[in-house]
Amino acid sequence: MPHATPDWSQTALGIELGSTRIKAVLIGADHRVLATGAHNWENRWEHGVWTYHLEDVWAGIQDAFAQLSAQVRQQYAAGLTRVGAIGVSAMMHGYLPFDRDGRLLTPFRTWRNTCTGPAAEELTRLFRFPIPQRWSIAHLYQAMLNREEHVPQLAFLTTLAGYVHWQLTGEKVLGIGDASGMFPIDSQTLSYRSDLTESFDRLLARHALPFRLSGILPRPLSAGTPAGVLTQAGALLLDPSGALQPGIPFCPPEGDAGTGMAATNSVAPRTGNVSAGTSIFAMAVLERPLAGVHTELDLVTTPDGLPVAMVHCNTCTSDLDAWAGLLGELARAAGVELSPSRLYQLFYEKALEGDPDCGGLLSYNYYSGEPVAGLEQGLPLFLRRADSRLTLANFARTHLYSAMATLKLGMDILFRDEGVTLNRLMGHGGLFKTPVVGQRLMAGALNVPVAVMETAGEGGPWGMALLAAYCVRKAEDQSLEDYLDRQVFADTRLSLLEPDPEDSAGFELFMDHYRRGLAVERAAAETFLQED
Repeated sequence: MPHATPDWSQTALGIELGSTRIKAVLIGADHRVLATGAHNWENRWEHGVWTYHLEDVWAGIQDAFAQLSAQVRQQYAAGLTRVGAIGVSAMMHGYLPFDRDGRLLTPFRTWRNTCTGPAAEELTRLFRFPIPQRWSIAHLYQAMLNREEHVPQLAFLTTLAGYVHWQLTGEKVLGIGDASGMFPIDSQTLSYRSDLTESFDRLLARHALPFRLSGILPRPLSAGTPAGVLTQAGALLLDPSGALQPGIPFCPPEGDAGTGMAATNSVAPRTGNVSAGTSIFAMAVLERPLAGVHTELDLVTTPDGLPVAMVHCNTCTSDLDAWAGLLGELARAAGVELSPSRLYQLFYEKALEGDPDCGGLLSYNYYSGEPVAGLEQGLPLFLRRADSRLTLANFARTHLYSAMATLKLGMDILFRDEGVTLNRLMGHGGLFKTPVVGQRLMAGALNVPVAVMETAGEGGPWGMALLAAYCVRKAEDQSLEDYLDRQVFADTRLSLLEPDPEDSAGFELFMDHYRRGLAVERAAAETFLQED
């Protein structure tokens, strides 16, 4: 029997393009999920660049939306023709350059690429501000240094979320959190830092390029600011069936870091969140500017422009997933068919039986370069001494620790060198799906209380839907922090785990070995990944 029909004017649709999945989430007036749709995809390694094809972007979005629409028809006996608001989010950073006719000038260069070292290093010195390799401005400057032929034709540079939003609405704008991963933001003016844009404009002039930075970057918008409406062409891009009607309001498009902050109610100072899936990053909302310039850290913003320190690591669970899959093959060979959820539950829970220091085992989960660890390239590596305690429990714990280890390198700078204090970290993503395990080990690794909400499994697409709802339903002058506290999370249950001293001490010993072993990882990558 169909469910009671929701008030469609009070719904909000969030679409997020993640590293391995494109997901659409529709929420109702109570911010709970009404319907979802998802499409799996993978990046491609082509001509020395990690990329996604733009046709795959639209095929994935359309598939996810079609699945969501089918759920709506099944549950409510009605087609989806209109929603109250829409928001798009995606992987941050990267390089999507277009000419004045809207043609893509190069294949999309994603955040995963670590080919902009000279540009990032030079800009960091020039700006006295950390510019990571994956930032859009680093990609642009590296293309300038390489004298790539397309650069003089550049008319618009944006992120993946900004591109999708532009195609759906015609607006060349970006949520301020996503914009802060393109170029440094001034949290007072809620725009790009004018002193640094002037510095970069001098570089453009030196290279005799016919544009200035303000003319090619999307306009940054704070959360709650109207960001256009769905055009007729955009409606057909999103829903080729023609059922979805144009005119639906959009909120500013955001990056996956911003949607993670919204989804975990981590937008106020002294709060933070850690997102752990294909990649891993932690966000800490700051009370004051950092004293030093640390290349291991990103300085970005919340969706409403507050300063945030982010530690971003390129790889988290990919290697762990590979090993779990191998153990699943062994179980099938023995005649035991385990569902993926049961396999991961067994693997994770076994890790809690391991020695706090993993018994001397080490694993490096690097599928690509890892700037936080100082590695330009990487490859997965498991190693042990002959006298290490090789047990399944230690093996499982080692791979969970490996997923957190690079994050620990960056977070130590915040906590030890800068004296940043957090009341808690909110955990979300695949690492936290198995109850307790990832949460407990992360608390011990970072020595910070880690909380998981009952809504943590909804993730970034749900956070994007919340930002869309905030844009059209907030009270006058109501802050994002207040909206989330009062309207969204007031009755949400929270599971909080304090660090276990034994876990913390064991992880510190593991990290002592891990830091020393980085030389082995570096040598292995240089040996086995060198060009013939």
